[in-house]
Amino acid sequence: MASQRLKRGVRGAIAATAVAAAAVGLTAPVPAGAQPNTASDALKKYNELAEEATKLNEELLRAEETREKNQAALDQANAQLAQAAAAGDQARKDEEAFRVQVDKLTEASFEGARFNQLSALLVSDSQQDFLNRMSALGVLAADNNEALGKLSGAVQAAEQARSSAADAQAKAQHATDEAAKIAEDVKKRQEALEGQITEVKAQLNRLTAQEKGVLRNPGDMSNIAVPAGAAGQALAFALEQRGDMYRYGATGPDLWDCSGLTSKAYASAGVTIPRTSNGQAGAGRPVSRGEVTAGDLIVYNGGNHVAMAVDNARVVHASTDGVPVKIVNLEDPGSIYAMRRIAG
Repeated sequence: MASQRLKRGVRGAIAATAVAAAAVGLTAPVPAGAQPNTASDALKKYNELAEEATKLNEELLRAEETREKNQAALDQANAQLAQAAAAGDQARKDEEAFRVQVDKLTEASFEGARFNQLSALLVSDSQQDFLNRMSALGVLAADNNEALGKLSGAVQAAEQARSSAADAQAKAQHATDEAAKIAEDVKKRQEALEGQITEVKAQLNRLTAQEKGVLRNPGDMSNIAVPAGAAGQALAFALEQRGDMYRYGATGPDLWDCSGLTSKAYASAGVTIPRTSNGQAGAGRPVSRGEVTAGDLIVYNGGNHVAMAVDNARVVHASTDGVPVKIVNLEDPGSIYAMRRIAG
């Protein structure tokens, strides 16, 4: 909260700087597609490079998200493998124990315990003795049948455990192989993004002081009323970050990328949404352009950029390198790809 109070304390100074910067009359760049109507060639080039970097940043975030999901799948497969192995060990112990029991009963039958009704009658001394022998034969047969049943079940359990272990092993191996591929993909995308960021910064340094002033203009820093509920809480959080600078892959507390800002904004309201703008394009429920209201997410340019609606005409977003979190017209960030209501 100390950081938030500090931001409010410097709001007046930032707003004054914004007025001076806006006086140069240049159009600020948009990070994810739409190009300014009036700008120098250097500024147009900066916009193009920044847009490509934004796209690469989104691709990297998606790859990292896939890596996390794959790791979860690998952990689950390994857990299943461990469970299957333990079940297999227990099943083999049961199989051995029941097999010993069956062997003992079989051995007993060959040592004179195996009688039929006629032999029991012939060797019996009395009627009661005959009944006792018949009862013993029934118990022995029941024990033998029970032991055989348990042995059969143990054998089946052991076989099932072996099959489950084989399946779990295959899943674990597949997840391991996929993890290696994803790790390589993440590495390549990180390198591509770092190279693109270097180009963006180099191009940024080529801009005039006036052009840099326009880029750094934080826009409307006035107090804005927000609605009640989670959407209003998320919007209040996003508005509080106005003036913070952009950084690829950042999720605060004072540096942000587009989806880092929106995901943390909703997290502050107790609502979990995907980390990437592409993931956020499928969160909540869709709304039409006319239905857009405070707190809705507006996703642009094929899912590569996201902003949060301030109202039906404006959004607040973290746009691109060299530009602070600010309010802009809803159509400015680019071609609208999706409009989603997360709460309300």
